[in-house]
Amino acid sequence: MIETERLILRKWRFDDAPYMFQYASDPEVGPRCGWKPHESIDTSKEIISNFINFHPYCYAVCLKENINHPIGCIELMEKEDSSVKELGFWLGKPYWGNGYIKEASSALIEYGFNELDATLIYCGYYEGNHNSKRVQEKLGFEFDHKEMNHYIHQLDKTVISIVNVMTRDRWNQLKGYHHE
Repeated sequence: MIETERLILRKWRFDDAPYMFQYASDPEVGPRCGWKPHESIDTSKEIISNFINFHPYCYAVCLKENINHPIGCIELMEKEDSSVKELGFWLGKPYWGNGYIKEASSALIEYGFNELDATLIYCGYYEGNHNSKRVQEKLGFEFDHKEMNHYIHQLDKTVISIVNVMTRDRWNQLKGYHHE
């Protein structure tokens, strides 16, 4: 569990499925992240099962005042090179525009660099996803590259994908940490 000023990032539980379905069934949420809207609570249960079993750094994003009601998801995904992680997130539409994902991302980036010994974290978005772009800009991610023909299998479409990076040194510099 990771705590921020307003949020608790905790492991997903099977009883979270109705909340996940409530937000992940919204057609404005999943496709921005590369997945189809959930069609049933069973779909959400299956996704949660995968998170629990195969994604050690995947968290339900909950407001402190109701930690039993996830409003989104955030994850640091493992890569072949253990010093590299990928940051991914989504948030239920009623909660957009409150800075929750920036706050959750900041805590998870800190965790990735300090506890998981990452040296580089990357994060991307599909062209047109201005919310994700703004979060990454506000966090201080820097442009790395653009994939002009990124194929999204789940959506069976090709999009332009922008990939941004954050190094441990840059993060420490942005946070004002000094090396001894």
